[in-house]
Amino acid sequence: MNKSEDCLFCRFASGQKPAEIIDRFTHCFVMKDSFPVSLGHLLIIPNEHTDNWFTASEEVQTEMMHVLTLMKQRLDKEFHPDGYNVGLNCGKAAGQTVMHLHMHLIPRYLGDIVDPRGGVRGVIPSKQKY
Repeated sequence: MNKSEDCLFCRFASGQKPAEIIDRFTHCFVMKDSFPVSLGHLLIIPNEHTDNWFTASEEVQTEMMHVLTLMKQRLDKEFHPDGYNVGLNCGKAAGQTVMHLHMHLIPRYLGDIVDPRGGVRGVIPSKQKY
């Protein structure tokens, strides 16, 4: 897919818009989330525009998974979190607001919420506890 001039993440990738990019790879880059859920919250974003995980090439998906592991190791050393949430929102119904694939790596810390059980199931609060 071609880059979209209106896409925020394409503008970050090309350097047209400043961002706190912490590392670059062949097919993706990593930046600090502008609205972090927790200390160390990162986004892994492909350089090339693609709407979501399911429209990305296997090559991009493979590198993003490798980068996810590298960034987890980096956050372990820097912040020593107690756990992680990894998230992909694919489509408006799933909460995606920027229609350019991006993966969230969210460090979690004991006590950051009263009861974390159910984790990502919390996207639908009535389904989180079971």
